[in-house]
Amino acid sequence: MTINKFRSVLYKTGKIAGDINAIKRGKIFQRIIRRLLGKFTGRLFSRLF
Repeated sequence: MTINKFRSVLYKTGKIAGDINAIKRGKIFQRIIRRLLGKFTGRLFSRLF
């Protein structure tokens, strides 16, 4: 396994753990909104630069 694949697995695991934590705390909708805003912002910046 390469470092990039391992890093990808770690990020995906962290994302899932964050989702589970948000569900437990009852803040899943805030997490979804922040994820969507993050994707939108990333795409916007990639087009600008």
